[in-house]
Amino acid sequence: MKYLILSDIHANKEAFAAVLAHVKRKPWDKVVFLGDLVGYGANPNQAVDMLRGIKKSLIAIRGNHDKVCAGIEEGEMFNRIALEAAMWTRRKLTPTNLKWLTTLPRGPMLVDGAFAISHGTPIDEDAYIFGEIEALNVFRKTDYEICFFGHSHFPVIFALTPDAITTVLTVAPSFRFTLRPGARYLINPGSVGQPRDGNPLASFAIFDPESRVVTIHRVEYQLEAAQQRILDAGLPRPLADRLSIGR
Repeated sequence: MKYLILSDIHANKEAFAAVLAHVKRKPWDKVVFLGDLVGYGANPNQAVDMLRGIKKSLIAIRGNHDKVCAGIEEGEMFNRIALEAAMWTRRKLTPTNLKWLTTLPRGPMLVDGAFAISHGTPIDEDAYIFGEIEALNVFRKTDYEICFFGHSHFPVIFALTPDAITTVLTVAPSFRFTLRPGARYLINPGSVGQPRDGNPLASFAIFDPESRVVTIHRVEYQLEAAQQRILDAGLPRPLADRLSIGR
């Protein structure tokens, strides 16, 4: 069983389409989505339709932007630009897609007994894991051997052994890593629709629990088209500009 692991698509239709086109040439059995399907980008309905339309088993949890865009929360903790985009998205979502977003469960969730998933952390779905301090706190308060998480938009692997905690940074365009027996892992596949690691390429992962190999891929997409859609929609210009620099 191989899993296609996606996170933080953020209504970027062009990036999502490029990822789906890329994985047509790769073997995988189920898609796992770590949250934030909408918000920021200009194509929320298309993003929902594309994810729901994948002709394989889908396992998905909600992200913080999904909650605000769907009206579950009002975005009190959002900055001005994020909140403006969320309210725009809420107005644009079809009733069917808005209702579907409200049904997304919160993490953490165990996937087929093989690994856990969360949006922020398994402790708090809205909290971030930026570095080893946050990762160590999660390791201490949970017992998952392997957990995939999103929210930070930064592809990275944190590994905990009896001796140390280690940060593994990924390398584009394809980074292959074998999980060691006896270690525990927190793995971020990066963001499909709004990378923030200084690399504008869409990011996602494929995981094979049997071989214990996780591969994080980066793919090019029609970035300028995604930027123009944001501007044409009247969304804040910084949401378009940041796509070019992966920040």
